[in-house]
Amino acid sequence: MAFTRRDFIKTLGIGGGATLLSGCVSMSEERNNSAAKVVVIGGGSGGATVAKYLKHLEPALSVTLVEPTATFHTCYGSNWVIGGFKQMADIAQSYGNLQDKYGVRVVRDRAIAIEADKHQVRLAGGTTLNYDKLVVSPGIDFRFDAVAGYNKEDAQRIPHAYQAGEQTVLLRKQLEAMPDGGTFILVAPGNPFRCPPGPYERASLVAHYFKQHKPRAKVLILDNKENFSKQGLFVQGWKELYGEMIEWVPASQGGQVEEIDVNNKTLFSDAGFNEFKGDVINYIPPQRAGQIAADSGLTDPLGWCPVDQKNFASTQHADIYVIGDASMAGEMPKSGHSANTQGKVVAVDIIRRLREQESVELSAVNTCYSLLTPDYAITVAAVYKYIDGSIRGVPGAGGVSPMDVDREFRRTEAYYAQGWYDSITDDIWG
Repeated sequence: MAFTRRDFIKTLGIGGGATLLSGCVSMSEERNNSAAKVVVIGGGSGGATVAKYLKHLEPALSVTLVEPTATFHTCYGSNWVIGGFKQMADIAQSYGNLQDKYGVRVVRDRAIAIEADKHQVRLAGGTTLNYDKLVVSPGIDFRFDAVAGYNKEDAQRIPHAYQAGEQTVLLRKQLEAMPDGGTFILVAPGNPFRCPPGPYERASLVAHYFKQHKPRAKVLILDNKENFSKQGLFVQGWKELYGEMIEWVPASQGGQVEEIDVNNKTLFSDAGFNEFKGDVINYIPPQRAGQIAADSGLTDPLGWCPVDQKNFASTQHADIYVIGDASMAGEMPKSGHSANTQGKVVAVDIIRRLREQESVELSAVNTCYSLLTPDYAITVAAVYKYIDGSIRGVPGAGGVSPMDVDREFRRTEAYYAQGWYDSITDDIWG
């Protein structure tokens, strides 16, 4: 299948709604469901997308987005801040356009309970919201008790920096204060987790900062896995750009961290036989669906939300959809772009269900740019369909960056990375 970059960008639907949304007639043309109420929990990439596109496709719908923060910082792009060449303001998104341009009601509060039998959501501030359809896009939470010696409060000393915001700034400050010749240790989680290439992009950009300001420093990656996303491309880039500065240790060679001595910044693996001491430690814990999903009975025993992969409807409760990192979406990775395209799928499905029509065939996409320096990037992209009962990648559609290309190719990919970020955030919040 010949599939060019231009074809892929068309499939993404950035800025326009995509072919998935074409031909969706306004409900008001067929039946008047203007009284229908949709509540969306979570204003990240998935939640903001579904809220925007519901109002874009059917302005008469009542759409309420529940989000506790006034400013959302994207996790994608946060490594650029940690690497020192972007600021927090560069990854900050607001909800003004969703309210003023599209008519989404944005409620600054936190959802604390879903009463599925009553079709109600209770908020921390005391308000109760009624819904006909509910979309839950809660992102991730962490299993802080996964290793001995570490708890939630310890993230203030050994940050995860995997929810952008204060943790991003904390890790950046620790790196700035680290002595030249020191060691930065990143602990990568086991699968599944948010943004599979994220820890390795982070290690790359920390090395980029060190190369400029702390050239005797070292980056050590302790991994709870045997392999990782875009591994060959990362390893090739590390050798070319950083020589021996970055070392990766898989689980089978002692990378499986089992205990942390927070006070002494020491990590232990293989029942204590391997010991690693760092000047700055970035421990990314194992993950699960956001707390509201667990509290509301939307998760399975492993902590993720099972959904009907044709349309992301929860298999646990009727009239509830789960999208983004929290959902079990077949072969789709947990990423901002996945959440964005899932939000469009769900917006269409909700409108069709309210019109008592069948779901349309699922079509979804993901792309991910990883920077190894500000002007050196690698890419993975894929198109997904519902095949034999689950979401699967379409053979021959998408792919990864080629190996062994010149620096101009990598520089062009980095240029596209910034363009991708600007386009997708505009599509979501713009």
